[in-house]
Amino acid sequence: MISIREKRLARSAGGDAVVLVFLLLAASFTALPIVYAISNAFKPLSELFLFPPRLFVRNPTLANFQDLFTLMAQSWVPMTRYLLNSLIIVSLGTAGNVIAASMAAYVLSTRRFIGANLFMGMVVLSLMFAQEVTAIPNYIILARLGWIDTYAAVIVPAWGSTLGLYLMRKFIDAMIPVELLEAARIDGANEFRIYWNIVMPNVKPAWLTLIILMFQSLWGNTGGHFIYSEQLKTLPYALNQIVEGGVARQGVGAAVTVLMMILPITVFVINQSKIIETMGTSGMAN
Repeated sequence: MISIREKRLARSAGGDAVVLVFLLLAASFTALPIVYAISNAFKPLSELFLFPPRLFVRNPTLANFQDLFTLMAQSWVPMTRYLLNSLIIVSLGTAGNVIAASMAAYVLSTRRFIGANLFMGMVVLSLMFAQEVTAIPNYIILARLGWIDTYAAVIVPAWGSTLGLYLMRKFIDAMIPVELLEAARIDGANEFRIYWNIVMPNVKPAWLTLIILMFQSLWGNTGGHFIYSEQLKTLPYALNQIVEGGVARQGVGAAVTVLMMILPITVFVINQSKIIETMGTSGMAN
């Protein structure tokens, strides 16, 4: 039996150094926009308008964040209300999309019925259309349902996002053998127990990835043309209104960019580690 120490990759130290340098360059290039955005948030206005622009701040200041919090305090609707609206929309929209997509994908992957292939073809076709194309039909439907100017106008369409269904269907087909499901049915497990206790744990990378995508999409949602009441507006809408004050608020805009990045990046970092761990333990990384 070959030990782990004897099983070594046949590559030189020079090759390792080249790979390491390449990975460092790729990581630096990837992190460059984030570093630039953070640097801008701490620049005074005199540095923000320099040409050519500087990557790093020379005279860091907290004035941009102080001005932002001052403007937020002057809002006639408390900023905590905007934040609460965003959290409600993000949490319910993301959870609903994961549940709806995974349940529909489970049925399409494990059941054979007339029209299943046609339905999946329509799902794939829907991925080709941008949101701007379906905005008017969505508005008409939501207006007929009486959901305009409510949370449902943003949350319910998120539940029907076909990207999650496509992603979950592909993972279930690849990760769940039919024999495992049949064995569970023979042992007396009902369909919901099979879905919740067998399918969902084995497709964890899929729904964690879906959480990241939906969270990012809904966190930046301003409500658009569906929400009109100021008490129901989201945090991105309120911050965008502050930024639209002209050239003098460019520093505030840079601070807003950093604040809006913090939560999505945090969610991505947390879920990314779980995705890598799950892929490694499930054998997908091999």
